[in-house]
Amino acid sequence: MTTKIFLVRHAEAEGNLFRLAHGQYDSIITANGYRQLAYLRERFRNERIDAVYGSDLTRTHITASAIYVPKNLPFQPMPLLRELRLGVWEQMSWGEILRMDRQMYIDFNKRPDLWHVEDAETFAQVRDRMLEALRQIAARHPGGTVAATSHGAALRTLLGTLQGLSLEEIGKTGHGDNTAVSLIEVEGDAMRVVFRDDASHVPAEASTFRRQTWHKDDAATEPGLWYQTELENSMGRTAGAMLDETPAGRFAVRLEPETLRITEYEIIPELRGRGYGVQLLGQAVQFARKHGRENVSLSCPEKLRGYFAKYGFAAADENLMVLDIRPIIREIPDVEMPHDNI
Repeated sequence: MTTKIFLVRHAEAEGNLFRLAHGQYDSIITANGYRQLAYLRERFRNERIDAVYGSDLTRTHITASAIYVPKNLPFQPMPLLRELRLGVWEQMSWGEILRMDRQMYIDFNKRPDLWHVEDAETFAQVRDRMLEALRQIAARHPGGTVAATSHGAALRTLLGTLQGLSLEEIGKTGHGDNTAVSLIEVEGDAMRVVFRDDASHVPAEASTFRRQTWHKDDAATEPGLWYQTELENSMGRTAGAMLDETPAGRFAVRLEPETLRITEYEIIPELRGRGYGVQLLGQAVQFARKHGRENVSLSCPEKLRGYFAKYGFAAADENLMVLDIRPIIREIPDVEMPHDNI
């Protein structure tokens, strides 16, 4: 009796957008991630699904809602499906990690068998618990069809293993885009990959990978930012953004009773339009969450409102824009479907 398990990588989350190392840090889905969920919902609209599982982290729970809500099914959280625990890397920028330990950064993507970080899991541990998750799901639903949401590194490790690859060989395989779907068939003790990392339901304008280059580079590196903190206390933070050893911009945030206010936000002119500005936003969001704020706000001139709206900010009045960062499931938007590839 064959059980079908659709494995789905979560939609674009804060770590993907802000270029931050989020393993088991509990981040949320971005505004573009919700657009991706609209396409994922359509992909599964006519698929019979008997149960929906997922990692117990917020970003995978939200992703699963695109499948379980339309089908009136419960969500079944499964910690075994969590992302790799990144230890001391958690919440660091990838630019900072690359500067701190370039070889270990490269090993993370290219030689997972060699990667080791303080307080982190090993890729072998992730492989073993992901396999156990599949065994448990298949045992609960013999002959059924199940969807399960998980994470990029965990899924890459699992899928490569099921294709007969060693951890070293998995480092030579590709990565799945956000909401990429894979299909596993389980019969008895045998598991096989029918297909993997299919994101054909997501049009180019909503794809995360179309806007990024790290996954195309042989060493999987990217020119990310790191930060020189000038001031940080219970009132706020001011920091300079650095690209390698060159100043790239700066930001400042101030804690207010109901919000974290961005008071300074700048990338130097020659680096604008290259995806660095949003990385400053990631620093503000993490600082806000660390200090218990549920939103980030800023006074925004008219010419920049479209920029911040793209990342989920909404107008509160004629000058103020606010980004809600609460870990809640929001309504998935309606989007025009790309009928040629659904």
